[in-house]
Parts: sequence; C-alpha cells; structure tokens
Amino acid sequence: MQRIKKLKILSSLYNYKLFGLNYIYDIHYTKKNTSTTDTLPNNLNQMEKIVQNCHLCQLSKTRKNIVFGEGNINAEIMFIGEGPGANEDQSGKPFVGRAGELLTKIIENVLHIRREDTYIANIVKCRPPNNRVPTPQEVKSCIPYLLKQIDIIKPKIIITLGATAYNNLTQDTTPISKIRGEVLNFGNAKLIPTFHPSFLLRNPSAKKFVFSDMKKVKQLMI
Repeated sequence: MQRIKKLKILSSLYNYKLFGLNYIYDIHYTKKNTSTTDTLPNNLNQMEKIVQNCHLCQLSKTRKNIVFGEGNINAEIMFIGEGPGANEDQSGKPFVGRAGELLTKIIENVLHIRREDTYIANIVKCRPPNNRVPTPQEVKSCIPYLLKQIDIIKPKIIITLGATAYNNLTQDTTPISKIRGEVLNFGNAKLIPTFHPSFLLRNPSAKKFVFSDMKKVKQLMI
C-alpha cells in the first residue's frame, strides 16, 4: 500500500511538471526499488524489462503478455489508447485486432504516414479481464510507465483514443464527445483527443468526426 501511495503522488507531480508547473517542496522517500518516473531508466528497452516483471496491480495476475508499446522511438506523433484487448494480450503488441486495423487505415490513409513512424501505447500495459475499463487503482499503478515513455520519446503531437485515455492522462473529466478535436497543450506537445477505433467499429457514422480531428493533426504536422 505504501508503494501505491508513492506512485499516486509521483504521478500527480509528474503531470504538473508536464504542464509547466514547478514543484514547491521536496518529498523524500526511504523505501527503494519503486517504479516511479524518477527511478525508471531513460531507455525504453530497459524500461520494458521492468514492466515485464511488474506486479503493482491485479492485472499482472491475469495477463498473458504485457503490451508495452511499439513504434518509432523518435516519433513526432504518439497514439495512446485505453488498454490491451485479447489479441494484444496474446501477441504483446498494441492495436493488432480489428480496432488496430482501423487505426492503421486512419494513420496511412488520412495522415499519409506509415504506422511504424508513429509510437503507439496504452494507459495500462496489461489487459483488464473481459476488456473492462481499468480501475483508478490500476491506472495509477501503471501510468508512470506511460509518462516516462512520453518523456523519452518527446512526441510533438499526442492523440488520445477514447475517454479513458484522455481522462486519465490529463485528469480532465470532460466527456470525449465534447472535448474531441480540441487542440490542447500537454507539456511541450500538442494533445488532440478523438474517438477510440473500437467506438468507430460500433458507430461507423462517427468516422467523419475522427477524419475531421486528423485533419487538425495534419495541420500541426506542417
């Protein structure tokens, strides 16, 4: 429990730092070997090995594979989803099912870049059972890994896919239907929320909104 409390504090502080705020006091810890943004290595390969051995939340008990993330480590564009599904849990790679196929089409046919030139990750690295939404505790245990990925990759544009990704990354509870398509500041990056590809599979009529959002991304790429 003490480790989780530390992760909660550090995750919040790191979010403040990304938004340009300075820490107003120092927090000292005596317990070692905690996975925080401060103690995580500045190397994605080394960090992936740490995540493979992570047991900070209950999701580690049911996962087949962690889904760390993949793509260009120098990517200008980073996509962030909610969490792995069954196909991703099996393969260890993000967005490989039907939603992944749709995401690839969006990247290649609308943004006109290769998927491998982007970086794709999720809020949590392990699959929630039955594809449920990750709990706040699970997110708080896992999000330091994502924040460190952002810190290392330094993308110019972050695209959050769906409400879970946007709400948990920004701590803003605005519904995705109201915030999607907005161009926001996130540290040194621009952040654009949009609908998750899984939502588009269930609601094809919403594809036009994502197309509009990606046009804004293209403008930022110039």
